[in-house]
Amino acid sequence: MAELGVNIDHVATLRQTRMGLEPEPVYAAMIAEQNGADQITIHLREDRRHIQLRDLKTLKNTIQTRLNLEMALTTEIIAIAKSVKPHTVTLVPEKREELTTEGGLNLHIKNIEGKIKELQDAGLEVSLFLEPEAEMIRLADRLKVSAVEIHTGTYANTKTLQEAENQIARIAKAAKLIKSSGMRVVAGHGLNYHNVQALVDLGTIEEFNIGHSIVSRAVFTGMAEAVATMKILIS
Repeated sequence: MAELGVNIDHVATLRQTRMGLEPEPVYAAMIAEQNGADQITIHLREDRRHIQLRDLKTLKNTIQTRLNLEMALTTEIIAIAKSVKPHTVTLVPEKREELTTEGGLNLHIKNIEGKIKELQDAGLEVSLFLEPEAEMIRLADRLKVSAVEIHTGTYANTKTLQEAENQIARIAKAAKLIKSSGMRVVAGHGLNYHNVQALVDLGTIEEFNIGHSIVSRAVFTGMAEAVATMKILIS
């Protein structure tokens, strides 16, 4: 049975529009856990556009499941991760001007092996957010990371059935390669209540990280129903 990671970044986005105290991301995490979330995912961006350091520290000390920190490979964020010690760190590319993460991490960047080892030596499980491409997956295997999260944004943005089927086949092939390499298979980005089922049906993806769609539904139905419904879909 696949597990559900609930990304609560956009609860914090709503809070930051007024720079106030509500809505409280920690409260959202508690409701998510009570309704089937196996993991809470957050992205501590360099520009702090949504999640703040205070959120990260409080979540680490209060949630009952696992905490997955999406992060860029910068000196500052690496130091924070080593200090707070979330259960998993997912390394993602990050650009200040982007609205959301636009693609997978480039594993050819300078000194990536040393930075990954630094995080692993601190006792952190390392996952890489990658495009469903064999070259990147094989590099991830050489870097001895625990998991690969497949970037599903291209699939989520398809406009025709044929395009969707092509992307599903691409994701399926990548998932099999990740699993055969001994890494955990994760998927995320752009997934919602309508498009996730096709990936669940592949049977190889062990964890889905979903945020924007859940928080959007929660505006109308409440966080509890939004999480519980998504949990049913992926289970």
